[in-house]
Amino acid sequence: MQRQIFTEEHDAFRATVRTFLDKEVLPYYEQWEKDGIVSRDAWLAAGRQGLLGLAVPEEYGGGGTTDFRYSAVLAEEFTRAGAPGFAVGLHNDIIGPYLTSLATEEQKRRWLPGFCSGETVTAIAMTEPGAGSDLQAIRTTAEDKGDHWLLNGSKTFISNGILADLVIVVARTTPEGGAKGLSLIVVERGAEGFERGRNLDKIGQRSQDTAELFFHDVRVPKENLLGERDGAFLHLMTNLAQERVAIAVAGIAAAEHLLEITTRYVKEREAFGRPLAKLQHIRFEIAEMATECAVTRTFLDRCVVDHAEGTLDAVHASMAKWWATELQKRVADRCLQLHGGYGYMAEYPVARAFTDGRVQTIYGGTTEIMKEIIGRSLLA
Repeated sequence: MQRQIFTEEHDAFRATVRTFLDKEVLPYYEQWEKDGIVSRDAWLAAGRQGLLGLAVPEEYGGGGTTDFRYSAVLAEEFTRAGAPGFAVGLHNDIIGPYLTSLATEEQKRRWLPGFCSGETVTAIAMTEPGAGSDLQAIRTTAEDKGDHWLLNGSKTFISNGILADLVIVVARTTPEGGAKGLSLIVVERGAEGFERGRNLDKIGQRSQDTAELFFHDVRVPKENLLGERDGAFLHLMTNLAQERVAIAVAGIAAAEHLLEITTRYVKEREAFGRPLAKLQHIRFEIAEMATECAVTRTFLDRCVVDHAEGTLDAVHASMAKWWATELQKRVADRCLQLHGGYGYMAEYPVARAFTDGRVQTIYGGTTEIMKEIIGRSLLA
């Protein structure tokens, strides 16, 4: 089906992204996978190309557009290129909104120019060893010491954790407990007592540095409070819809790309003296995946348009997130099976897509959490 959500401007931007990937990402990606981290030069190149801070106002060096369709193009092209480890989406779509909507004028002038140029790589630190989806279980504390915050605690599974120059930390600022006592505290590179643990060894997206972070009596300036004191829970809930639809966009793009490469493979690969595509079972497998992708794409494109217009709600974002990522997982598994033994070889794109995509149903809110959100809304 012909997609109808993009204009000529979006198509031109897509061409720019593809050129960037061909020149600045794909020639180096294998090395980044081995190193477990993306080169800072690539972040700077993305900044020069205008791929960072799309929604940041132009006065701070950004693109000045709130049209989420540009972010969707980025997510689709990075996914189809097999380069999900370069976390541009995390930087733009997840962390960016906190800085543009919550930061004071002084904070914006201090942080946003580097955010857009690629000089300031960002991360958000929510997850702890004992607290994932349950924000009420967060133990990291930020104690008010008059002229500064005293930050203590640890975080884990933090994307961009090694590279990050600016980390938004979710910390408890009241002793009573519960989700209402959380605040967002911004910690900058070089702060005394702020230490990074090991670059965690993952089964996929190996070039995306994911780290443990430790805070031991870190003195954070009072002016680094982001948003309202004790208001983090509301701030986090406000931005989760965009995070989830962004993950969903990558999910359907991955499924479609896997279907494309597998369709080519079964046409070329022969078994029992004829191409695999001549076997009825293979045709049925391809037909089922193509139908699921087409139906999902229609729903996702509607979600993208709704979000660009500011009308997407948390329930439909949750529907998009769990459905598209679970589809991605199913398609990856079935496509690997259709590749046979070759699918298990790391040199084949389907193998990397299988491991890279597995985390999609986990981060940004697990499938189970998404279903809980939807169920509550229907049965309240």
